[in-house]
Amino acid sequence: MIPKIPKPPRILVIVTIVGSTFALLPPAIAARMRSEMSREPRIHIIQNMDNQARWKAQQANPLFADGRAMRLPVAGTVARSEIRIDDHLERGRVFDGSEEKWATTVPSGLEVDQVFLNRGQERYNIYCAPCHGWSGLGNGPIHQRAQRLVDGSPSESYGTVWVQPKNLHEQMYVDQPIGQIYATITLGARSMAGYKAQVPVEDRWAIAAYVKALQLTEVQAEQELESTSDGDSMGGG
Repeated sequence: MIPKIPKPPRILVIVTIVGSTFALLPPAIAARMRSEMSREPRIHIIQNMDNQARWKAQQANPLFADGRAMRLPVAGTVARSEIRIDDHLERGRVFDGSEEKWATTVPSGLEVDQVFLNRGQERYNIYCAPCHGWSGLGNGPIHQRAQRLVDGSPSESYGTVWVQPKNLHEQMYVDQPIGQIYATITLGARSMAGYKAQVPVEDRWAIAAYVKALQLTEVQAEQELESTSDGDSMGGG
């Protein structure tokens, strides 16, 4: 015969339940505090200078004559990496009297020689040619790949569309001053992202100079073709 296990005293059961409930309160409170935002500083048993006396924003401070805790920056202070002392170099803009215009020349200190153009060609081939093409006609490998996907089956194109990169030899871009081309490289235009973070200032000017050289060679080629055609016509007559 199995002996009957005696029941624990009722008072012991009550004490156990109450004690367990109180034991769960600290972790429950800690979990809640960790999941909620609070303006009060955390409870630090060992401060280690974590919470120091300080003036908050917009508070009055009798230490200064104007009574303000927030102090103005020192005259001439600029944000780090935000100094802009040469609009021609940094923005591609120049002042003509009281009017601001796009620069038509490279900034002083940059010499447009063969080394400079070679550098521009190298950077252009890295950052620009994949979309605009090595000749600037807007037929780079990215465009060709995207066009094949768009022209393919719906399962390959996923219903998307593709806008061809600009042909840099179109007249509107040929007429753009070199400062405007530099600004486009820097800030981007329409769906084209800017390359300010990837390409240094001098290299952006080198790319702009190379683009103008590309455009110039295209114009010269068209002129030579026209003169050759005219000569053939005269000879044939």
